[in-house]
Amino acid sequence: MSKITASEVNNLRKMSGAGIMDCKNALVEANGDTELAIELLRKKGQKVAAKRADRESSEGAAIAKVNSDSTSGVIISLNCETDFVAKNESFISLANELADLAINHNTMDEFLNSSIDSMTVNDKLIQQTGVIGEKLVIGSFEKISASYVGKYIHSGNKIATIVGFSSSVEGIEEAAKNIAMQAAAMNPISLDESGVDQKTIDKEIEIAKDQLRQEGKPEAMLDNISKGKLKRFFKDNTLVNQDYIKDNKQSVSSYVKSIDSDLTITDFRRVGLV
Repeated sequence: MSKITASEVNNLRKMSGAGIMDCKNALVEANGDTELAIELLRKKGQKVAAKRADRESSEGAAIAKVNSDSTSGVIISLNCETDFVAKNESFISLANELADLAINHNTMDEFLNSSIDSMTVNDKLIQQTGVIGEKLVIGSFEKISASYVGKYIHSGNKIATIVGFSSSVEGIEEAAKNIAMQAAAMNPISLDESGVDQKTIDKEIEIAKDQLRQEGKPEAMLDNISKGKLKRFFKDNTLVNQDYIKDNKQSVSSYVKSIDSDLTITDFRRVGLV
């Protein structure tokens, strides 16, 4: 058996992200063959992943990234089993590394099958499951493109948002951050009324009518009054119609128009782990 050097262990650690002893043991088993050692680490990960397949991965880190010219943004969540792992520096570093890769891909499948450290993202997750000892999955992959895209990650990496705008105007960087913070804090269900599905609308109308009946309102008045309540629902739950959190005397749409009269929000995505 060849002697395993510290340099070889360190090199494998950099390539795989595995712990020092795991790397050393894999190299010993592989008789110094780095490629075989990587395969052994993957197999270890696969065994751990299989044992933990039924575990719930509801903790983790939501990370937003924007490309160099701010025309595309992505959010991924790297999910794990416990908050203890979610707060670990190496876990957060892995989540950021994966998000940096995700910005170059358009779909979850494309991203999961892309290459990282001489393996696919899928294999990397399996390998790291073996290293960390918890089930790791990509819980979310959300991407948008626009003339300008801004992002926001809430403290603790539990909520991340990206917001697209119609143009890159003076003051857009600060405005984009403010609207991304708005989306994080207020959790709108859609950009505007047109994005609310009919099932949700019907449900809100029925809830409003039930409330009005309990208040003793006549059946003949229910349709008109419930329409008013639906309008209030849209105001509270669609991004452009919400009160702007930094100045509730104006709506989000009004705030955006104050930056530039032709500026509009074109899209947004929000991923939350809370």
